[in-house]
Amino acid sequence: MTADGNDSHRPGASPARRPRIALAALGGLVAGFCALAVAELAAAVVRPEAGPVTAVGSAVIDHTPPAVRDFAVRNFGTNDKWALRLGILVLLALFAMGIGMLALRHRRLGSGAVLVFGLIGAVSAVGRPEGAPADALPSVVGAVVAAAVLYLLAGRLAPARRPSPAAGEGDGEPSDASDRRGFVVAATVAAVASAGAGYLGRRLTSSVQAGATASRHDLVLPVPRSAAPAIPAGADLRIRGLSSFITPNKDFYRVDTALVVPRVDAGAWRLRIHGKGVARPVTVGFHDLLRREVIERDITLTCVSNEVGGPYVGNARWLGVCLAELLDEAGVLPPSKGGPADQIVARSVDGMTIGTPVEAVMDGRDAMLAFGMNGEPLPFEHGFPVRMVVPGLYGYVSACKWIKDIELTTFAAYDAYWVERSWSQQAPVKTESRIDTPRPFASPKAGVVPVAGVAWAQHRGISRVEVRVDGREWHTARLAAADTRDTWRQWVWEWPATSGDHTLEVRATDGTGATQTGDRVGTVPNGATGWHSVAVHVP
Repeated sequence: MTADGNDSHRPGASPARRPRIALAALGGLVAGFCALAVAELAAAVVRPEAGPVTAVGSAVIDHTPPAVRDFAVRNFGTNDKWALRLGILVLLALFAMGIGMLALRHRRLGSGAVLVFGLIGAVSAVGRPEGAPADALPSVVGAVVAAAVLYLLAGRLAPARRPSPAAGEGDGEPSDASDRRGFVVAATVAAVASAGAGYLGRRLTSSVQAGATASRHDLVLPVPRSAAPAIPAGADLRIRGLSSFITPNKDFYRVDTALVVPRVDAGAWRLRIHGKGVARPVTVGFHDLLRREVIERDITLTCVSNEVGGPYVGNARWLGVCLAELLDEAGVLPPSKGGPADQIVARSVDGMTIGTPVEAVMDGRDAMLAFGMNGEPLPFEHGFPVRMVVPGLYGYVSACKWIKDIELTTFAAYDAYWVERSWSQQAPVKTESRIDTPRPFASPKAGVVPVAGVAWAQHRGISRVEVRVDGREWHTARLAAADTRDTWRQWVWEWPATSGDHTLEVRATDGTGATQTGDRVGTVPNGATGWHSVAVHVP
């Protein structure tokens, strides 16, 4: 018998002890539930991003190799964060069960292990780019409560002592009997109290975020002084299975590292512009932007994680203000005009950093601080209240969501978040094309089959699209009407399909006359290349 009342000297688990082991695992789960619920309540007071699951999950994302990240995006898509959170919760459950069984024999050691795990959550929270000392509080408080609960529950399962036959009382042989009824009562009380704490935490979080939700709901978008040109007739071919020319907000891809979508009150939002070569530092609020000259533009965005033929590209109508004008007012000069800074480092409220070439923002393209998307305020998932949009660059070097800070610096002096993780410092969008219809492994009927899709080369435009069948000669597709060189372009080719198995391939030529390469390269370090192909069977 150990000093804390456990029968650790018996190596095996007798049939009589197996229910206690199962209850011990359950006790570990209850303690883990307590930790998460209490931590969620504490995080509501500190900030939602400081919760242990979010903090640990964000740390996992920060240290994930690019190849693994691409695998997650490719296989889970926009559900990659949900999959990560689920995975963390499953691991936590297994860990909690193991700690519960450990505590059955070593109560203090089990409780100590819970405290160590809480320390991991605290370090992860404080170590985030936007982390503060107070962010450690949720993990620490949750761990302390869970350690106490586990110690109490393990004590209820400690074996009782049989009275000594000689003395009739006092220390005797250990018994398999334990206070299981007391365990059930204590576990039930702990679980109910934890559920109440979790519910209160969610209510408090919702209350804190209510201002942000109201600020978006009440926002009336200004009428742009410089409206986007009307979409030309014929820009949308309206072919079944073909992506619509304008991507609805609900269908627009989302790829970022935020496990919890930031909800920022537009009334409290501020943007600071400062750094190297900034003659007049600027701080603007949301309503300051609304009073400026507002522009509206159709711009296609692409994620660097988009595989050949992938879905992480979309076209939207953006509303905002010209970023170059703000930089000009701050006294910023591009390198071509003698400016000392060649990189803009945009910082998000969640700690993300995005490095963008100053020259690209100030070369006359429609680089924006956007607050509207397809006729409505930015969705929170896409950066409300304000995000950057720079046509012609992959999102990881241009599209900072939930932006709060712009610092002028140099590429030599600072590596942004993704550059630290093996991606290129600069990444113009590559010329790409995709077959939307027919779908892979489709079985179209013999005869004329429309092969259609989209092609994009933002800020260069698309001048030609070609399709071939089974590696034979290339056929020129019919292009839809062009909107601007910053948007994708639909295309279609009427294929005289014959029976058999066939492979369709597509390639595009941009506005400079350069044709996309057929060499297959992965997404790292600056975007995939290759011709998209689709295999079909014609009966």
